[in-house]
Amino acid sequence: MNRVTKSFVSLPSATAGRNGAGFLPCQGLYCQPESKRPQTAFIASHYNVDFSEHYLGEWLAELGYGFLGWNTRFRGNETYFLLEHALLDLAAGVRWLREQAGVERVILLGNSGGGSLMAAYQSQALAVDIEPARDLALPEALNTLPAADAYVSLCAHRGRPEVLTDWLDASVTDELDPVAVDSELDMYHPDNGPPYSAEFLTRYREAQRLRNRRISDWALAELDRLATAAISDRVFVLFRTWADPRFMDASIDPSKRPPTRCYAGDPRRANYGPAGLGVSSTLRTWLAMWSLDHSPCSGEHHLRKITCPALVIQADADCGVFPSDAQAVFDALGSTSKRLLTIAGDHYLLTPDTARPKTAQLIHDWLEEVS
Repeated sequence: MNRVTKSFVSLPSATAGRNGAGFLPCQGLYCQPESKRPQTAFIASHYNVDFSEHYLGEWLAELGYGFLGWNTRFRGNETYFLLEHALLDLAAGVRWLREQAGVERVILLGNSGGGSLMAAYQSQALAVDIEPARDLALPEALNTLPAADAYVSLCAHRGRPEVLTDWLDASVTDELDPVAVDSELDMYHPDNGPPYSAEFLTRYREAQRLRNRRISDWALAELDRLATAAISDRVFVLFRTWADPRFMDASIDPSKRPPTRCYAGDPRRANYGPAGLGVSSTLRTWLAMWSLDHSPCSGEHHLRKITCPALVIQADADCGVFPSDAQAVFDALGSTSKRLLTIAGDHYLLTPDTARPKTAQLIHDWLEEVS
C-alpha cells in the first residue's frame, strides 16, 4: 500500500478573510499518497462537524487518491449557519485541489449530514437558484463556483430540515419548557409503544411537521418584532430532538441496526439531555437550515440537479440513517449514471473492522468503472 502524507491547508473565502485572532475561515487536512501526485481527489465537509481528519482520508489516499477533509467557517458553529457562505468556503477547497494540488478530477463526498451540503454545492455550481437568508443578499461570488466531477453519498441524511423533523419530539407542548409533554403524542410513553401502531405513527409524523412549521412561523414573526427595535436577530434553544420512532422500533424501516439506540446512546435519555440536533439557532439560521418550508438545505431539490456520476452507499446497521433515506437520495439524483450499494457497518463504519477499507475499495472500484 502507499504511504500517506498529510498537509494542513488554510484559506480565505470570497466573503471572509483572516480573523483578528489570526486564523482563516477555511481549514482542513490534505491526505495524499507519498509516492505520486494524485490525479483524482475527494473533498468532504459538513454543516457543523469537523471533517479535517475524516476516517476515509487515509484509506482513500492509500488507494492513490487525494482527500481534502475540509471545514467551512461554520465548523462547530452552526448556530449561525448560512448556506450561501458555506458554499463559498467549499469553493475555496475545490479550487485549491485543482490549482494547488494539481488534480484533474474532484469528487464530492457527502457523508452523514454533509450529504445534502455537498449536493447543494454541486447544484449551485451548475446554476444558482437558492434564495438568500432573510433580509440578506446572495454574494456575487456564488456565480463562479467550480463544479465537481462526481458525487458520493455515504450514510447520508436526506437534508437538514428532513432529518431534524424526523427526529423532533412531536409531544412538545411548550417550546420554553423541556418537560412539557402531550402524553398522547409521547413516543416514550409505554401506552404508545413500541411497537407503534400505524395510527399513532401517522399522527406523530404529522405533529412533527406541525412543530417545525410552528417554530418557522414564530421565527418569521419574531424577526419582524425585533426589527421594530433595530435588533437584527437572536438565538433560541430547541428542546427534545432525539425522538424518531425508528430509534425505538426497529420494525419500522427495518435494517440490521440495534433496537432502542440512537447516535447518542439511549434515545429517551438523549431526548431529555442538553445536546441534540439543532439545539441552538438564530432565527435567520433556523429558516435557512432547519425549516421545512424555507430552508435551502433540503436535499431533494439539489439532488435532482446533479447529473454527474453518483454513488449512494448505505450502512446496514446505521441507527440514524435508514434504508428509506438512502433510497430517497438515490431516487432523487438526476444522474443517469448512479448506483446504490449497501455495506455491513454502523453509521461511522467502526464495526466491523473491515467496514472502512471495504468502503474505500467500493468507491475506488466504482470510480474505475465510471472513468
